[in-house]
Amino acid sequence: MAILGSIIKKAIDLRGNLVSETSPVEDQQQVLKEMLEKAKNTAFGKYYGFSKILASETVQKQFAESVPFFDYHQMKAEWWDQTIQGLEDITWPGKPSYFALSSGTTGKTSKRIPVTDAMIDAIRTAGIKQVGALSNFELPTDFFEKEIMMLGSSTDLSERDEFLEGEISGISASNIPFWFRGYYKPGEDIAKIDDWDTRVATIAKRAKEWDIGALSGIPSWMELMMKEVIKYHNAETIHDVWPNLQVFTSGGVAFQPYEKSFRALCGKNVTVIDTYLASEGFIAFQQRPETTSMKLVTDNGIYFEFVPFKPEYIQEDGSLSQDAPALTLAEVETDQDYVLIISTVSGAWRYLIGDTIAFTDVERAEIKITGRTKFFLNVVGSQLSVNKMDTALRELEEQFDIKIPEFTLAAVKVDEEFHHHWYLGTETDLAETKLAEALDTALKEANKNYKVARGKALKGVKVTTVSPEVFHEWSGANKKKGGQVKMERVMNEEKFAEWEEFVKNS
Repeated sequence: MAILGSIIKKAIDLRGNLVSETSPVEDQQQVLKEMLEKAKNTAFGKYYGFSKILASETVQKQFAESVPFFDYHQMKAEWWDQTIQGLEDITWPGKPSYFALSSGTTGKTSKRIPVTDAMIDAIRTAGIKQVGALSNFELPTDFFEKEIMMLGSSTDLSERDEFLEGEISGISASNIPFWFRGYYKPGEDIAKIDDWDTRVATIAKRAKEWDIGALSGIPSWMELMMKEVIKYHNAETIHDVWPNLQVFTSGGVAFQPYEKSFRALCGKNVTVIDTYLASEGFIAFQQRPETTSMKLVTDNGIYFEFVPFKPEYIQEDGSLSQDAPALTLAEVETDQDYVLIISTVSGAWRYLIGDTIAFTDVERAEIKITGRTKFFLNVVGSQLSVNKMDTALRELEEQFDIKIPEFTLAAVKVDEEFHHHWYLGTETDLAETKLAEALDTALKEANKNYKVARGKALKGVKVTTVSPEVFHEWSGANKKKGGQVKMERVMNEEKFAEWEEFVKNS
């Protein structure tokens, strides 16, 4: 009998029984008040009158009316640059210990997002909550004795001025609790290897030394690692190397586009648990097996607001109009796309994280990621969100029995007429014209605005198929492999020209 596993499982079950569910709406009201109280004497808190907001009978409403929306560039230029220069008490008391580097969508210039000790504590607390939620999944006792492969960025953080910096996965891994280190793979030495290919090659070489029960990381990079492990050991599936692998904790992006290609690498069923850990904080995790939706972390370090995702509220660069309405958790509805706005214990205030979400269960505060504000194609009124694009591509996967884990597209002008040019990352011999026709049909059925546009100004659809590896190499060329990179699903003309040149030279 797996005695240690039994003890851990019982402890998790006991914790689940002892922790009572609170109201997400009330949690959010309390979180905002606590954050405003702690930050009221910062430069930001004084400028925007946090003390006055706290004295209001309607704190959430007064907060929304007093503080504008900020995207990263505005927050950095107006406030975080002062923190970077070494000043204290700018948007959060004291100074941050870390800066998280994130380019978000692929780009050569990284964002530098402050990560305070309070945020490290919040991420750790959310992680413990996620572990506690494992009691809801029917996992065997011996699973809790297995090792966990956490594939993130290098934990060898850089020193810059008085701060340490790296990607959030590397910062988080460098702060794992001491009691967890015996379970953590690939271990500190390998995790510090900065070069992705070298790190993965080392993992592949040593893979059979470990009894991996769970994987954790971004799906696209996890697939590449699994392929290297399989190839190195001349195996057919990952389970030939790690026979006890039972769980994959996915994060960074929605898992659905990668599901078919991921499961093709497995010899047994793997339970997939979605998480939403961004550079700005631990936002949500899947709490129960009956749904693939994730529960917002409403009681711990982040206050959420939600702007209806409508063209009139979105600027061309993906930022928000200041007159866009922001709803509280008490005001949202299911099956409506929202732009996610967060305020955090790292000193981000009414911050546009760049993601769009939809609620699947308001009472439980459960969501799904539906796309990015910048990945919204509205040329000639087509109003295509990433969610609609993903839905259409999943139909193509089923219709033709193929895998399409990656894609990008742009609206291009051909002889004064607009066309959508799609690049699909897939290994198939199907005719590109056949795929284009099927994709066009699926999008018409999924989106009435697209159907109208196709009857008017949007004159055609073109599909080009390339290996999924090309997308990974593009991400590597623009930033680095294995990082917190979200592949651009929609490109402007300039970026698309660079992409096509890159594909040509590949």
